[in-house]
Amino acid sequence: MARLARDLHPVAWWLWAIGLAAYAGQARNPWILLLLVGVAAVVVTARRSDQPWAAVWRLYLLMAALIVVTRLLFRILFGGGFAVPSDTVVVDLPQIPLPEWVLGIRLLGPVTRETVLAGLYDGLQLGAIVVCVGAANALANPKRLLRSLPPALYEIGTALVVAVTVVPQMADSVRRVRAAQRLRAGDDRRVGRLRRFMVPVLEDALERSLALAAGMDARGYGRTGSATAAERRRTGAFLLAGLVGVCVGVYAVLDATAPRMLAAPMLVLGVGLAAVGLVAAGRRVARTVYRPDPWRWEETAVAASGLAAGVAGWWLGRHAPLVAFPLVTEAPQVTLLALAGVLVGLAPAVVAPLPRLRSLEGERSTGPRTEVAA
Repeated sequence: MARLARDLHPVAWWLWAIGLAAYAGQARNPWILLLLVGVAAVVVTARRSDQPWAAVWRLYLLMAALIVVTRLLFRILFGGGFAVPSDTVVVDLPQIPLPEWVLGIRLLGPVTRETVLAGLYDGLQLGAIVVCVGAANALANPKRLLRSLPPALYEIGTALVVAVTVVPQMADSVRRVRAAQRLRAGDDRRVGRLRRFMVPVLEDALERSLALAAGMDARGYGRTGSATAAERRRTGAFLLAGLVGVCVGVYAVLDATAPRMLAAPMLVLGVGLAAVGLVAAGRRVARTVYRPDPWRWEETAVAASGLAAGVAGWWLGRHAPLVAFPLVTEAPQVTLLALAGVLVGLAPAVVAPLPRLRSLEGERSTGPRTEVAA
């Protein structure tokens, strides 16, 4: 029996994407990073709707490719002069001399295979993280995501809605402006054509985001509610202490030389204080949600797949460092566990239901063919 089409909870999509991004942050293996990008692409292709924000997927892919190319160029431009005699020289570029006061910086010089591979690994890692974030933006409804915010964050809902919806609105504006310019002639020069295209796109995207923020403000977002000065100070102290604890705990977890008492205990304490501050701030905000988004077993499965991928990346970085961080002098290897940790991220392509708008478009496209066949 076919399942009913519905939009998955946006928080589930973000948890899945954060898990994949955590895996990418724990590995510099190019095969693993390319597999993560492929997994995100398959899931987005299978479960992307026809909403305007789904068009940002191409922008994030282009951004990731630009990051890889830029990282390689920087390695060649500033890292070519640091070749080791044992490295394999690919291109011997002339080194540009610099003044003596510019210590530690060299321009061009011999480009080695190890330098190029190191830049490629770094660029792929950052590019894979950007692709994972782009997958969440292409799959999750930003308006429904903001509606799912805790009550304590309603006060900054207006600023968040402008920040989150600018890129999706820009993608929709690009499509609308491009279609409008095809209908009329204009300046054929490259600079003039770019100005005629970019100015309306930016203006339209910002105006639509501000209009949405104004509508949210009229419906209660951005209101501070009733609270005394003492309550505000107490809530701010909890949130600030929680933020400091989280920062210290994360730094201690990542730094192996830091005392262990500042790692997990401080991180747990910071998260606890932040939770207390959010709960205290949310009590003074009374908001109702019309038809809240349901959380069913599909959402749990999608979020669990992302969590499993993040845990697999953490285990790989701790117990198989040569697989997660291969040397540039050796061919990177992929173990069965590393492969399974990436492929578990494909679960949303099967588990998640088909988006509602995409299902309706499919029914409209198949309708006329059915009538003709009859």
